[in-house]
Amino acid sequence: MSAPPDTEPMQLAVAALLVEAARADEHYETREMAIIDQSLMAKFNLSPEAAQALRAAGEEAQASALDIQRFTRIAKEMSGEEKIAFIEQLWEIVLSDGERDSYEDTLMRRICGLIYLEDRDSGQARIRVAARLASSSGE
Repeated sequence: MSAPPDTEPMQLAVAALLVEAARADEHYETREMAIIDQSLMAKFNLSPEAAQALRAAGEEAQASALDIQRFTRIAKEMSGEEKIAFIEQLWEIVLSDGERDSYEDTLMRRICGLIYLEDRDSGQARIRVAARLASSSGE
């Protein structure tokens, strides 16, 4: 499957990085796919079907990529606020299973470094996402 015809490079890069985060712990679950779809719908104002198609294209792009730099090169074009919102989306995927592992932490540090986002900003984004997830699960 290739990217939908009207897919922008930024959309494909975001989708591929979201998939990379979901697959970092080698457990790519339906829940993570749903979070990716929701993130893509919200970020790019897509229909559910278009978001699923973009996620599928991101899965293909991520699986065939040698590294993540081709995707982060495009993501560097985001504004500071967009980068922080994007990192929050990544943290939501990473934290969605209730566990963090060293592969996920390493990936998050790499992405932040490659898109020129401070560790402090990523840490604050992680705390916000963790709090949101805890409040939505009733903890």
